[in-house]
Amino acid sequence: MITLKSQREIALIRNAGKIIAEVFDIIAGMAKPGVETIELDRAAEACIRRRGAIPSFKGYRGMPGTAPYPASICASLNDQVVHGIPDRTVLRDGDILSIDVGTYLEGYHADAARTFAVGDITETAARLIRVTEESFRRGIEEAVPGRRISDVSAAVQAYVEQNGFSAVRDYVGHGIGKELHEPPQIPNYNTGRRGPRIQEGMTLAIEPMVNEGGFQVKVTDNGWTVRTLDGKLSAHYENTVAVTGGKPEILTI
Repeated sequence: MITLKSQREIALIRNAGKIIAEVFDIIAGMAKPGVETIELDRAAEACIRRRGAIPSFKGYRGMPGTAPYPASICASLNDQVVHGIPDRTVLRDGDILSIDVGTYLEGYHADAARTFAVGDITETAARLIRVTEESFRRGIEEAVPGRRISDVSAAVQAYVEQNGFSAVRDYVGHGIGKELHEPPQIPNYNTGRRGPRIQEGMTLAIEPMVNEGGFQVKVTDNGWTVRTLDGKLSAHYENTVAVTGGKPEILTI
């Protein structure tokens, strides 16, 4: 069931979102050649806990039979789409790195993602990052009362494909609040179904995942990390958004 949030609840999610924005500022300064992704995870967790919050992802249980997620952030490199696990992998010049962060504060979650350029990247990689971010902005233009979730999905897909890329279909955005993942699901492509009508008080994690090549993906042996099937690049951009009586409010900036 979709839960509509009060102004008080939205304020609590906004507080959690501000911590994510701070984490991204830290990572932006650290995501350079020679840095291990585990160093980013440690810095992010220290920031989150220093602010009195809990990392939403650490210990999160996914598919049955899969071990709980072991880190505080997802660090997905190059052809990794989502759920990359931070480790001793060293960032190299020309990499692109998608960082997904969730925070839990005073009973509510916020969730956001960014893709960072490491050193000097190719023009294709830079354009992929720009298109992914802009597709999010096209999507939230539809996140107003009276529209439908499918309108958000169609806007994302249309912009992505107009630019020669593809929107991932196996993973979607979601509602968010007391739980990290709440209804409704928010695909980044037109499923052919109209979806729920958007109402004031919804809080939505809208998150285009965009591939340089085809939309097909595969899960690696660790049960978490998702890669593009064709080995081409992928980018991710996400914010937690509150539906208001007017323009949607981004809560994770």
